[in-house]
Amino acid sequence: MPMLTPSPRAQIDLETPLGRVEQQLSDLQAALRGDDVHALESAATGLHRALASAVDQFRVAARRGAVPRSMRERLATAGARVAAQREALARATASLDQAIEVLLPSQVATYQASGVASRPTSRGALVA
Repeated sequence: MPMLTPSPRAQIDLETPLGRVEQQLSDLQAALRGDDVHALESAATGLHRALASAVDQFRVAARRGAVPRSMRERLATAGARVAAQREALARATASLDQAIEVLLPSQVATYQASGVASRPTSRGALVA
């Protein structure tokens, strides 16, 4: 009895969704360097959709035991790039929040009835 091999159509295409994720990551990185808020939003949305699609495809392929090592490594690399971009964005947001706090304090000094100035004694902190 001959062994049946899956036809190319039966195999799950992992290259296409993973390629989309990698392209969207590059687009997002370019948008972060640029000055176009709409491009940034579009790239972030595109990345979210590409990641969701890729995860679904990889999940199906994993159930069938058909995820090549090279694809797993590329997906892990893409995941690391996402994490690095998220960390960089969180740091930039924290720096911006600190600059805004310096320029526009949330509470200004006020004087009490005794004439002593009262200022906030503690500063807020952003946890990313």
